[in-house]
Amino acid sequence: MRAAAGINPDAMTAAGGNRRVPLVAHVIYRLDVGGLENGVVNLVNRIPAERFRHAIICLTEKSDFSRRIKREDVPIFALGKPPGNSPATHFKLWRLLRRLKPDICHTRNLAALEGALPAALAGVPVRIHGEHGRDIGDLNGSDPGRRLLRRLFKPFVHQYIALSQDLDEYLQNSMGVSPERIAQIYNGVDTELFHPAPGGREPLPLPGGEAENLFVVGTVGRMQAVKDPLNLVKAFVQLVRASPDAEKRLRLVMIGDGPLREHALTMLREAGCADRAWLPGSRDDVARILRGFDLFVLPSLAEGVSNTILEAMATGLPVLATDVGGNPELVRAGRTGLLVPPEDPGRLAQAIRGYLEDAALGLRHGREARNVVDECYGMKAMVDAYVRVYDDALARAGLLRAGVRTGN
Repeated sequence: MRAAAGINPDAMTAAGGNRRVPLVAHVIYRLDVGGLENGVVNLVNRIPAERFRHAIICLTEKSDFSRRIKREDVPIFALGKPPGNSPATHFKLWRLLRRLKPDICHTRNLAALEGALPAALAGVPVRIHGEHGRDIGDLNGSDPGRRLLRRLFKPFVHQYIALSQDLDEYLQNSMGVSPERIAQIYNGVDTELFHPAPGGREPLPLPGGEAENLFVVGTVGRMQAVKDPLNLVKAFVQLVRASPDAEKRLRLVMIGDGPLREHALTMLREAGCADRAWLPGSRDDVARILRGFDLFVLPSLAEGVSNTILEAMATGLPVLATDVGGNPELVRAGRTGLLVPPEDPGRLAQAIRGYLEDAALGLRHGREARNVVDECYGMKAMVDAYVRVYDDALARAGLLRAGVRTGN
C-alpha cells in the first residue's frame, strides 16, 4: 500500500482488523446560517465517531452558527479570505491540509471548489466536491466564467455529490462529468425535531396577537436576492388589498436576516401592512416557529435541495414553492403542495388564496408532505449515503478494501 498524506500504512491492517479512523476535511466558504452549512453540521454531528473524524475549514470566517457542532473533537478553522482571488488563502489552505493530513477533502459549491487544487498539491488522496445549488449571479448555471472554473478544477476532483437530480444532470450534460463520478444524495431532515404541532397551530408573537381564524403564511431563509423574499412581500400585499377576507385573516412571517430585510419591512410599511407581518430576523427556534404556520412559502429564484422545504414538510405543512432547481423534486405538485413560476407575485398570491379559502386542501397536502418525508428524506438515509460515498472513494484510492466499512 502506498504511503499517502493522512494515511499511516502501519496503522492499516487487513480487512476486518482495526483501522485508524479516517479524517474528512470539509472546506466551505463560510460557516454561517444557511442550508449548505446546516447540511455540514448535520453530517458532522451524526456520522458515528468510530467511522470518520472531521475538521471544518472556512475559507472566510465562522459565526456563532459553529456552536451547532455538538462533537467536541471537530476543529474549525477560518482562513480570512478577502474578496476575489487570493493566492495567500490558497497557500494557507495548502499548509493547513499538509498539517492535518486528511484522508478526504470535501469541498462544497463553486465558492469552495478552488480548495481542490491546494488539496491535490497537499497530497490529499481523496477529493470530493458537492454541488448544493446556485447563486444570484448564475441562476441556471450558464455563466461562461463559472462554467470555465468548474471545468478547470474538474481534473482535481475524484468524486462529485449532487444534491438534486437537476444538479446531477447539469454536471453530466454541461460539465461533461461521467455518471460514475457523481452520487446524487438528497438532504435529510430531523423528523424528531421537526414534527407537526400536536394540538393545532402553535401561537406566535404576531402583531395584534392571536385572533380567531387567522391564516399564517410563513417562510424561512436568508433575506438576499437569490431567495427573492420581496416576491412574497408583493404577493402578500396584493392579496391583502384584493380580498377583504385576506385583509382580515392573513398574517405574514418571514424568518431570516440579510440585506433585503429592511427593504421588505419598508415595503410592508408603505403598503400599510406592517401590522400584519412579523420579521424578527434570524431565530434559533425555527422548528417551533414552523409549527405556528398554516402554509410554508419558498419564493426563490434558484435552489438546490432546500432544507427549509424538507423541514416544513416534516412539520406537516403544505409547501408553495417556485418551480426552480430541485424544488419540483421535493414538492409533489397537487399532493404535498403547489409550484408557481418565479418572479410572479400575481400567481403566488393566487396560490396562497387557494389555501386561505380551502383549509381542507392545506391539511391534506400537509399530511401527505409528512408521509413523503418519513418515506424518503430521513436523516439516517442521508448520513448512510455519505458514508457509502466516503468508503467507496477510499476504496478506489487503495486506502480501504472495497466493501469494507471504515472504523471496523
